Amino acid sequence: MLAIVAPGQGSQTPGFLTPWFEYFDAMGPFSANLVAGWSEKTGLDLRHLGTTADADEIKDTAKAQPLLVLGGLTGAGALFAGDASAISLVAGHSVGEITAAALTQVINGDDAMTLVAARGREMAKAANGSHTGMSAVLGGERDLVVAHLLSLGLTPANENGAGQIVAAGTLEALERLAANPPAGARVRPLAVSGAFHTSVMEPAVSVLAKLAADVQVNAPALKILSNKDGALVADGREVLNRIVDQIAGPVRWDLCMQSMADLGVTGVIEMPPSGTLVGLIKRAQPQIETFALKTPEDLDAAREFVSRHGAQS
Repeated sequence: MLAIVAPGQGSQTPGFLTPWFEYFDAMGPFSANLVAGWSEKTGLDLRHLGTTADADEIKDTAKAQPLLVLGGLTGAGALFAGDASAISLVAGHSVGEITAAALTQVINGDDAMTLVAARGREMAKAANGSHTGMSAVLGGERDLVVAHLLSLGLTPANENGAGQIVAAGTLEALERLAANPPAGARVRPLAVSGAFHTSVMEPAVSVLAKLAADVQVNAPALKILSNKDGALVADGREVLNRIVDQIAGPVRWDLCMQSMADLGVTGVIEMPPSGTLVGLIKRAQPQIETFALKTPEDLDAAREFVSRHGAQS
C-alpha cells in the first residue's frame, strides 16, 4: 500500500527545483507556461525562488510556502504523469496539506497556489511584531514534555513523533524552556518569525476562511489524512476547512504516521524537497519502507518503488 507525503516549511533548500525545471523544460513549453501562470497568481517569481534565490530569501514564510507546494506538485507530476491509480493514501505536513489536497483533486492546482500564497502572506503578517517563536524539543517522554510546555505557557505546536515536539509561544517563555528543558530532552531554537500553529495565527485563519469559502471543492479521489488528528477525511469541504483551521491549531504528524501504520501502508514516497518526513517515518514506523524523491535522477528508482508498493501490485 503506497502513501505519498508532502513536506512542510523548513524543508526547502536553495536551488532544489533547478533539476526539476530542467527536466520539464526539455519536454516543451507547458511547464514553463504553468509556472509563469502560477507566478502571476501568487505575485512571486517562482522560478527564481526555486533556482537562484538564496537561503535567506526562501526562509521568508510568504515565499517558502508557495515554493513548497510547487515542489510537491512538480515531483508528483513527474512521477505519476496524471495517473494516480497506484497511490492509496496522501498526507501533508502543515502547508504540505495544501499539496495533498491538490494531489487528491480536492482543489485544483491554480486554487492550491492561490490559497498557499495567501496563507504564507497572512501568516507572515500575523507573526510580524508578535515577539513569538518556536523551538524543537528533542527527546524526552511525550506526556512529560507536553505537560512541561503547558506549564511554561507554551503550545506543543507540532507533534512530529520520533521524539520531536516543536514548542511555540512568546520569546520569553521559550527562553525559560531553553534554561529548563524537560527531563531527558534538549531544546533547539528554530529560525522562524512567529508562533505558527497557535492562536497567534488566528488573524490568518479569518482571511483564509473567506478565501476558501469561494473555492470549488471535490470529494477526495484518494484517501487523505488530516494533521488535526490523523483521521481520514472523505468530504472535500471538510478537508479544506481543516486545512484553514490548522493554521492556528497544532499539527499531529505523529498521529498521521500512526494512521499510516494502522491502515497498512507498506511504502511512503516523500515529494520534493524530500528527506524530513521520511526521516521521521523511519524512526517512528520502521516497518514502513520509505523513499525520498529529490531529483529527476531518482525517478526510475521511484517508479520501481511504486511497482512494489502501489495499488496495482
